Amino acid sequence: MKEQNEASPSQPNNPLHGVKLADILEHLTQKYTWEELADRVNINSFKSNPSIKSSLKFLRRTPWAREKVERLYLKSIKKQH
Repeated sequence: MKEQNEASPSQPNNPLHGVKLADILEHLTQKYTWEELADRVNINSFKSNPSIKSSLKFLRRTPWAREKVERLYLKSIKKQH
């Protein structure tokens, strides 16, 4: 997996540049249970039969939910440093 906060020359101020949504979900599911994720981001793909695959499908089609998941990811990596 690519270093999370490596800044790319084309987007030096975008901490999400070059980070795949699948990698974000992998990170979050290692840090939190699905139940904890559902408490933080209230979406059915985290509540009902949760999986990376179903969550990816939903998040790719739903910008507001993806934005919330990305914000949670950024908060979680800031706490690590």
